[in-house]
Amino acid sequence: MDALVGSTATVECFTFGGATVVMGRSGTVVIMEVGDALDRSCVWNAEEVRLVGPAPTPVMDRLVGRRGRVGADETSLPIHLAVRVGERLLYLGTGHVGQATTVLRPGCTDYVLTDCRLLLRTPLNRSVLDVVRPLRSVPGLPDLRWLRHVNDNRAVALEQFITGWYPDTGHAACPPSMPEPSRPLPDGLKQLYRLARQQPAVLGSQNRIVPEHELRTDHLGELLVFGVENQGVFSWGLLWTRYEPEPDPTVWFREFTEAPIAEQEPLSGFLIQFSLFEAAMGAEYTALADRLTTRQAEQLTARLHPVPLRPFWPWAPTRFYVAPGFVVYVSDEGTGDGIEVGAGAVHRSALQPLLSADAPWSRFDG
Repeated sequence: MDALVGSTATVECFTFGGATVVMGRSGTVVIMEVGDALDRSCVWNAEEVRLVGPAPTPVMDRLVGRRGRVGADETSLPIHLAVRVGERLLYLGTGHVGQATTVLRPGCTDYVLTDCRLLLRTPLNRSVLDVVRPLRSVPGLPDLRWLRHVNDNRAVALEQFITGWYPDTGHAACPPSMPEPSRPLPDGLKQLYRLARQQPAVLGSQNRIVPEHELRTDHLGELLVFGVENQGVFSWGLLWTRYEPEPDPTVWFREFTEAPIAEQEPLSGFLIQFSLFEAAMGAEYTALADRLTTRQAEQLTARLHPVPLRPFWPWAPTRFYVAPGFVVYVSDEGTGDGIEVGAGAVHRSALQPLLSADAPWSRFDG
């Protein structure tokens, strides 16, 4: 330890969030336990270690600087990462702060470090990863009963997918008081808003469905804008020129002020696709690969169940494939730069079908 942090006469040691942090004049050592969980510090994947706070102030100052400003002088000291395996420490190498979250302490002007993601300078190989973060199976992953209803009852398919994927919060959210819409909403949107009262996450994390009390028409008064991209680049809307809504209306995609483009699926199919995409993007456990060849993409999805809907999103036509507790999206912009594949899972073990795929993953949490 002296070789990593300096003389033990000057070190400070802190234990929090399932980790021990030893700090000296020459460096910092972060020691974790074998295994992983969402609520404690652990090795997250081959390239990332998650340090869960709240961290003591000296640790925050060392890792991200005072007031959470990465780049302070203290952060130039090396950060060594290790895992306690039985009676010994397995050294993983050095890392650096990739992302950190700090918040103000209630009623104070001081900040506290609540989450810190440390990136390993040399990724771990699979054999080491399996020792420090063993992959375990979890029973009870969300099943695929919803899939059989995609072509016969999409309302049932949507509800079964959402209630299976998202945990019930146990209480209904209370939306703010609002006037009744000037015209009735289609059944598909009404169903999604009803589901969102128990599972608010269904409204999206990457892109989002506009909450019912925020619904508005576009600048021409022609489209009811009900979905927006996270940076406001594009939106989705429904024609708002009929007194009575169509049972299953066309969804219109619009970039800024460009002419709208019809999505290939009507609202009933679009809401399933939107929900699948947001489930994958917002999952705790994800995988991502881009610039894949057609052969690589086909190999990756060969053992999965295709969702029988026409492609989603005109910019980059996207198809979906599923397994229990697991969603994969495959997007092809048609530019010749390759195919993008992303996946999200409710548990790390659900990503196991991808382990054997010949894909250059830029991120892989399995």
